[in-house]
Amino acid sequence: MPKNILTRGHSRTLTKHHKAAIAGVAALGTAALAFSATPSNAETIATGAPVKTAPVAVATSAPATTTQVAGVTTSLQNVKGTVTDQLATETIKLDTFAAKQKAVVAAALAKQKAEAAAVLAKQKAAAEAVRKAAQARALKAAASRSAQRPQVQSAAVQSYTNNLDGWIRHALDIMHSKGIPGSYNGLHRNIMRESSGNPMAINNWDINAINGIPSKGLLQVIPPTFNAYHVAGTSWNIYDPVANITAAANYAADRYGSIDNVNSAY
Repeated sequence: MPKNILTRGHSRTLTKHHKAAIAGVAALGTAALAFSATPSNAETIATGAPVKTAPVAVATSAPATTTQVAGVTTSLQNVKGTVTDQLATETIKLDTFAAKQKAVVAAALAKQKAEAAAVLAKQKAAAEAVRKAAQARALKAAASRSAQRPQVQSAAVQSYTNNLDGWIRHALDIMHSKGIPGSYNGLHRNIMRESSGNPMAINNWDINAINGIPSKGLLQVIPPTFNAYHVAGTSWNIYDPVANITAAANYAADRYGSIDNVNSAY
């Protein structure tokens, strides 16, 4: 086999020149095929008649490419517009949903706030009612103390002389507080008859003395009678003037109706 006498440099040069020629031949072949497949509107091909070759405008691929790119661009624009519209719609939906959620949350917070305010108002009203009730009780207690204070003060400042007159008056105040009847004159008359006003008087000669229970004090009361008719709040000493008078008056009221009804030994 003969050796390839072409050098690598020549091979590369021929290849570059032939690329343009091959592209042109391909274009002409494509145009010829298109022409032969589509007959002209102006002429009818007859059998045996010579075929007239009409000039064929060979269009390059650039315009077709431009048209295709423009179509793709239009389609992309349409797609872009559709996507933009969809996004805008979704955005509106999301904004509406967010607004509704915000309104729901605001309503819930307002309800909680109103309920808390109502509870607080009830608590304040209850506390105020308790405070007013306590204040009313305090005022009532103060008024009661004020009403009682003059009586206490009167009792505190009340004084009695340490003599027969003072003993009778003191005994009368106690008798009246206990509901025991009697008068100053009735007490005085019986005291003078029984003891002549001596609180330490004692009878050692009558039947009571013979029985071992002599009469004692201003109204000559025997110990059993004194103990049975003793008036609470007075002394248990039978010789105490006030205790002796009140016990004797209490006994006389029980037996005779009043010390005023006693005019002799009783």
